Amino acid sequence: MEDDRNMSPPVPSRDIAASRWKRWRGLSLQAQFEHAVVLFLTALIALVVILTLWSLALNVLAIVLHAGSIDATDPAVFQSLFGMIFTVIIALEFRRTLLVITERQRSIVHVRAVILIAMLAIVRKLIILDLASGESGELFALAAAILALGAVYWLVRDRESRDAV
Repeated sequence: MEDDRNMSPPVPSRDIAASRWKRWRGLSLQAQFEHAVVLFLTALIALVVILTLWSLALNVLAIVLHAGSIDATDPAVFQSLFGMIFTVIIALEFRRTLLVITERQRSIVHVRAVILIAMLAIVRKLIILDLASGESGELFALAAAILALGAVYWLVRDRESRDAV
């Protein structure tokens, strides 16, 4: 016996398209322009994600096929692969942030999202950083940037929670 309570009627795609078109027509010319730019950027980021995934898949395939000649435990190989994975994650998060903008009535980018993307980029850099090269200045600069971004994130989150009350 099926449980009909969990089944909701499907929303026709025509209704969704009509509501989006109605919302689009209600936007100002400036907002329509911004929306179009965001959609274009979203498409470009999707292309970058696809190309990066393809490159990552080829690199992993090369490691698997040349298992005897390439040391998969080599830190350089490890850093390269995880750097590529983080690149995909950063691009996906950036794309998601842009898509959230298109779904809202306001076209304001959340500072929190930008800070989190910046923190992801710094973490990616920390992962691929070669500590053997002795670049301690770069390591300290990245640590300072993470601390500063963390402090700004905390302040923004604190302010948003106060504004919500």
